Amino acid sequence: MMPGKHFKVQEVSCCIKYFIFGFNIIFWFLGLTFLGIGLWAWSEKGVLSNISSITDLGGFDPVWLFLVVGGVMFILGFAGCIGALRENSFLLKFFSVFLGIIFFLELTAGVLAFVFKDWIKDQLNSFINNNIRAYRDDIDLQNLIDFTQEYWECCGAFGADDWNLNIYFNCTDSNPSREKCGVPFSCCTKDPAEDVINTQCGYDVRSKTDAEQRTFIYIKGCVPQFEKWLQDNLTVVAGIFIGIALLQIFGICLAQNLVSDIEAVRESCLFS
Repeated sequence: MMPGKHFKVQEVSCCIKYFIFGFNIIFWFLGLTFLGIGLWAWSEKGVLSNISSITDLGGFDPVWLFLVVGGVMFILGFAGCIGALRENSFLLKFFSVFLGIIFFLELTAGVLAFVFKDWIKDQLNSFINNNIRAYRDDIDLQNLIDFTQEYWECCGAFGADDWNLNIYFNCTDSNPSREKCGVPFSCCTKDPAEDVINTQCGYDVRSKTDAEQRTFIYIKGCVPQFEKWLQDNLTVVAGIFIGIALLQIFGICLAQNLVSDIEAVRESCLFS
């Protein structure tokens, strides 16, 4: 180096470095949360076998979705954290490339969901009807369908008559159940004055006329109620998805920026 001459040494931006670290800590904890949910559900063997049977996905267990998503988020968060702290360009490139792949898959899934919305609607209908058939087989599935009907203020997939699919609620002459031609209590309209739930409110209700049924139970099915909820909350739902997409793009840009800084520092060290 010639005396009297000074070379400006490139530095890695500390702001970007620690921002990526913080970004990935959140990502890492979210991955741990998903893994925890998946592992907890995996331990509930009876629940899992019933969930697998009603999804109609060839034995695919939905808990695997939690485990895979949680595992991917955990690995990416770990790679981003270590890559930022250790200024490891390989881990940062790994993080940004796979985050880009996930973003592309999400975009593809969104387009396919829009194109095949009728197929998704049919799958939702099938899922609810399978739940109806298995309503008394498992307490967790029973709670799931009760929560759905209470939350959406609905009954059945497309109406109360869908409960004919259940052996305890169907209206056939051979049905000896006291719940014959009825619906679960979660289909009943709520009286604000009642503090205690009347679990027998749905007994014999489907043997009444349509006009009489309206005063006792929800008439609309859960599929159209879900569609209505999506339309009413379209802005919120779209905002959440756009926000997630922007965070992913932001993370990719920051990681690539940090990689550029790291490589520039290495080059400046070589030529200084």
